[in-house]
Amino acid sequence: MDYISYMRRMIGNKPMFMVGSGTLIFNARGELLLIKRTDNKAWGIPGGSCELGETLEDAAVREAYEETGLKIKKPELFSVFSGENMHYIYPNGDEVYMVVCIFTATDYSGEIGANEVESSDVRFFKLKKLPEDLHPPDKHILRRYIKSREETP
Repeated sequence: MDYISYMRRMIGNKPMFMVGSGTLIFNARGELLLIKRTDNKAWGIPGGSCELGETLEDAAVREAYEETGLKIKKPELFSVFSGENMHYIYPNGDEVYMVVCIFTATDYSGEIGANEVESSDVRFFKLKKLPEDLHPPDKHILRRYIKSREETP
């Protein structure tokens, strides 16, 4: 049983910290890979919670593979996100305050594909044409990433 499921058995839907990571995966054209989440039907960054003893980088690589079929090579830390912008209540009522490390990656191998458990679709998008229906916490992450690119000469 994974850590989050274990904790949920004890506390139910009550608020809890969830530590995780995700990866902004870019193709050679600079397009961003997003997954269509199965829990809330929104587009989001591949990622998820860490398991006990797992590094944030290893969790990002594992989650990217599980959700997209891609094996990430050399993820680079972009930023850490926490606070009210990372508060979320899942469709099943589970409430979390996420602490998330976001990595970037352009080096990967494998075939893109949804796993149908956590992702129903996987697709690259231009940063200026992201889908409207984004996973709420990911909106904040993507706004900050886009702003950081605008500030870099």
